[in-house]
Amino acid sequence: MVMLKNLRTQIDRLDDEILSLLNERMRLVQSIGELKNKQNSTIYRPERERAILSRLEELSRTQKGRLEREAIEAIYGEIFAVSRNLEKAQGVAYLGPEGSYTHQAAHLRFGALSSYLALAGIEDVFKALRNKQAKFGIVPVENNTAGAVGLTLDCLAKYEEIKIFGEIYMDIHHSFVSLNDDIKGIRRIYSHPQGYHQCRLFLESHHLDGVEFIASKSTANAAFLASKDRDGAAICSKIAAKLYKVPLLYERIEDNAANRTRFLILSDENFALCEGCKTSIFVHTRDEAGALADLLLVFKKAQINLTKLESRPVKNPSGTEFSHSFYMDFEGHIEEERVRGALEEVRAHKLLWLGSYLAERG
Repeated sequence: MVMLKNLRTQIDRLDDEILSLLNERMRLVQSIGELKNKQNSTIYRPERERAILSRLEELSRTQKGRLEREAIEAIYGEIFAVSRNLEKAQGVAYLGPEGSYTHQAAHLRFGALSSYLALAGIEDVFKALRNKQAKFGIVPVENNTAGAVGLTLDCLAKYEEIKIFGEIYMDIHHSFVSLNDDIKGIRRIYSHPQGYHQCRLFLESHHLDGVEFIASKSTANAAFLASKDRDGAAICSKIAAKLYKVPLLYERIEDNAANRTRFLILSDENFALCEGCKTSIFVHTRDEAGALADLLLVFKKAQINLTKLESRPVKNPSGTEFSHSFYMDFEGHIEEERVRGALEEVRAHKLLWLGSYLAERG
């Protein structure tokens, strides 16, 4: 016990030092915020944060430390979020409700101290940004199993003043939560039907497939319902379980462990040129044979790597006929010379620039 007490005393001393250093860091952050606000410059700088993480990862490796990239990101992600809010309060609109996976993605990037606005629909997020109700917006744009979110793509074309400022890739994990820590005592399972069916193998293996299933309007609502029912359980996100204070019995129960969603960070602000960027555009090609092939050839000649090509129908307002435009992601920033040159050629088609931003690891 004496040894344990000594170790805890050392940890307390280190915690005191860490807190003192964090307070010193935040004083410097506030000074930077004052300068940025005077110059009206961007508060959120993902490229700077990524450079810090890379430097710290290398330092930890040199020190033969216990912290790897994922752990460093988890710790410093919250430090970055707190720092941004000290520089200037961050207002973030997202596709709700509270406890949704989009809420979890927003929380992952903007932390606990940001001001969040949960909205009922994807277009509502775009409207909130247009009306200056928030500085940033978070919406899903594609899932590796369900494909593209068409409404997000359509809103990007409709709200031209709103640009893509960044992206977040997040693994989608369903959790099994309950106030009852004895799984044999669970009599009801609350879940959105989609979440329930994505966890059938878990339910069968734990003899829960015969338990009464009660459909909820969302996985967040499922967590709320389980928080009021001692004999109930919910299939929901971790953030929903935390929000409604329902203990996690099993953290990851989905059948498909590779379920991954890409979210967009939206803003009325443009992202500055830096290395490792991605650009998104909409192109409406000419209605003739070989038009798409000609478009793709432009990027091939410029040696620009396309990372996504998605067609979207464009209805003709004069009738029922419709043509197609193409949503495209490619490597590079719009201010790069090779990208500018390629887009000048593409302007022979109808072109809409949606944003250039730091590419995340997919």
